[in-house]
Amino acid sequence: MYRRSTPWRRTALSALGGLVTAVLVATAQPAAGAAPAPVGAADRDSMSRAFARAAAEFGVPRDLLVAVGYGETHLDGHRGEPSQANGYGVMHLVSNPQSRTLEKAAELTGEPGAELREDTTANIRGGAAVLRSYADGLGLDATERRSVDEWYPVVARYGGATDTATARLYADTVYTLLGQGITADVAGGERVTVRPRAVEPERGRYAADAANTDGGRQRAALSPDYPPAAWVPANAANYAVGRSASISTVVVHVTQGSYAGTISWFQNASSQVSAHYVVRSSDGAITQMVRDSNTAYHARSANSSSLGIEHEGFIADPSWFTDAMYRSSAALTKYLCERYGIPKDRAHVVGHAEVPGNDHTDPGPNWNWNYYMQLVGGSSGGGGVQLNFASYSALSSGSTGAQVTAAQTLLNQQGYDAGTADGIYGTRTANAVRSFQTARGLTADGAVGSRTWTALLSAGSTTVVREGSTGAVVERLQRALTAALGRTVSIDGQFGPGTATAVRDYQSGRGLTADGIVGAATWSALQAGR
Repeated sequence: MYRRSTPWRRTALSALGGLVTAVLVATAQPAAGAAPAPVGAADRDSMSRAFARAAAEFGVPRDLLVAVGYGETHLDGHRGEPSQANGYGVMHLVSNPQSRTLEKAAELTGEPGAELREDTTANIRGGAAVLRSYADGLGLDATERRSVDEWYPVVARYGGATDTATARLYADTVYTLLGQGITADVAGGERVTVRPRAVEPERGRYAADAANTDGGRQRAALSPDYPPAAWVPANAANYAVGRSASISTVVVHVTQGSYAGTISWFQNASSQVSAHYVVRSSDGAITQMVRDSNTAYHARSANSSSLGIEHEGFIADPSWFTDAMYRSSAALTKYLCERYGIPKDRAHVVGHAEVPGNDHTDPGPNWNWNYYMQLVGGSSGGGGVQLNFASYSALSSGSTGAQVTAAQTLLNQQGYDAGTADGIYGTRTANAVRSFQTARGLTADGAVGSRTWTALLSAGSTTVVREGSTGAVVERLQRALTAALGRTVSIDGQFGPGTATAVRDYQSGRGLTADGIVGAATWSALQAGR
């Protein structure tokens, strides 16, 4: 259960910069007395209420709690699946040799580990308890706990970084979010918001390098290989000095975690992983962690001949893939291709999932390869895969062509081993189709008909989209509707009137509410191949 430590007076923190002009909102007040028993299943409810209750129970400002969660996961618990650093839930409670906030949350709240991993209300409560325990350890008194600005050192510690620069990067991200405000659409159609506020964080011991900030971005040592990037070296245990092959490929990854968290993880000797570069979602900032001339541990069979670029975010959540990230990463890839003579095509700029011998699926179906390769200045051909068709034909053993290649690619991206996407429908592809069909509750006949196409083309995140939405998730919807309705739906990534009509037609034909909005129920039907 949560036990409140006896606070002691800390050294006064010096007020430091970055004032963001905005509206100030009230924060949660600290709760008095001992914490109540673990939250029962009957008390679990909306995410907004979970944040408010946890904030009140543990005396953590509600907006700060939301900002920490949003910076970690965009408030997506990912169905209890772990991040790259073995972190769980909206608040990214971690269990690894370097950080054990999951175990600490269990001790403080009395919540079982499984609940903290899988239940959003319990996870938010656990995150609040850990933050409060850190605040008590730093000696924040009741008055100080009411001020968001006083929590900066607490947030820096919550990030789990072992070095001051990375801890400061983590905390600065949270305070930038507080300054800008947050609007997040979460599971169940709920919207969680934080109004923008003026922030002037008390950085404490992290203030020593405050002069090394520039508009909220840290001035770090410059990358030795790519001048626009910062240089933060990975732990020497996580890469090999030198290479055994020439550089011929760029591999695109998704971190399954936050930017600062990934940098910290690559600095952790126990992780045994790294990449050459990490790209931030919000503004495209880049940190290099392994020299180009050395071998990062990121893609197994391709390690010796490739350069790895990690992109902040999660495969299933396209909200991380911002235009700033695409443009910044593409500029880096263009530079690397030109420097090392790598062809700018999809045979040489590949996803982690496309590297032989790997069991990963990143960057996943929400990554917009066509747009990315346009920005790189190369071709989506030369190994690129066409996914957009005016209609989707039935496929079975012996079929060949571009649609077979598309099906093989989608199966591989979803973790069903169809082998090389060579356009030949052989035994391996048929077996992958059967496995996919079984998982979706479809007739496992090994043939790709309209229902299997619908399920395969719609696989991915279930982000709510409606008229006015744009991007890769809309393209995915339009492909699936083309297969499901048996008629051509324009696949342009723009949710206009034509797409809205197609959605309503699909919903009417499946007994769904025909509102033209693609939410959880419509995505569920599509992904079941209905």
